[in-house]
Amino acid sequence: MLTLLPAVDVRSGRAVRLRQGASGSETDYGTPFEAAQRWVDEGATWLHVVDLDAAFGTGTNHAQVQEIVDKLGSVVHIELSGGIRDDESLESALEAGAARVNIGTAALEKPDWTAEVIRRYGERVAVGLDVRGMTLAGRGWTSEGGDLFSMIEKLDAAGCSRYVVTDVNRDGMMGGPNVELLREVTAHTSASVTASGGISSLDDLRALATLEGGVDAAILGKSLYSGAFTLQDARELDI
Repeated sequence: MLTLLPAVDVRSGRAVRLRQGASGSETDYGTPFEAAQRWVDEGATWLHVVDLDAAFGTGTNHAQVQEIVDKLGSVVHIELSGGIRDDESLESALEAGAARVNIGTAALEKPDWTAEVIRRYGERVAVGLDVRGMTLAGRGWTSEGGDLFSMIEKLDAAGCSRYVVTDVNRDGMMGGPNVELLREVTAHTSASVTASGGISSLDDLRALATLEGGVDAAILGKSLYSGAFTLQDARELDI
């Protein structure tokens, strides 16, 4: 079955959704805790919480993220992402109560450090592979970072257990996930894969569930916030 992770993206202290990851394209959905609580109330077992300011290098939303972890971490698993680029930020996220952290830009810029923390923390560390075409994107999707499959080979050698794969061009656009990209990724690795970007319907989730290989989770953002379907609808699918 697909594990569903409603997303709570935090910018300037608010829960927001971006279009194609572009700064300035935010739609405001209230306080981060209220957003997180909504998905927990609807039966979420995981949350994908992103500090966008930390990812863009424009600040931090530590207080808002910590509130979510403190109040909901005992009833839901929380995956934290955004700005985790060194020992201090990694250990802070884990000590805050994150079940898993998602490393993005650091995997591109600090491959040796990333390999070390993968070996040290195992399944508590996932690597975010944010791509345009087959080219990786970093720094809040504002810079290029090399070839997708070359990076997967290096991270596989380090023992990476999970990739969070986002097609940046589809994120927030409600145009459907890039199934072909996900199929190619699963053909190149035995690690588990979380699909992200473009999911807009229950049929999209059904399509992801039919992929052979390691796609076993999906991050839900705009689809839930816009009311395209409910989390309960998704949870009731036989996938």
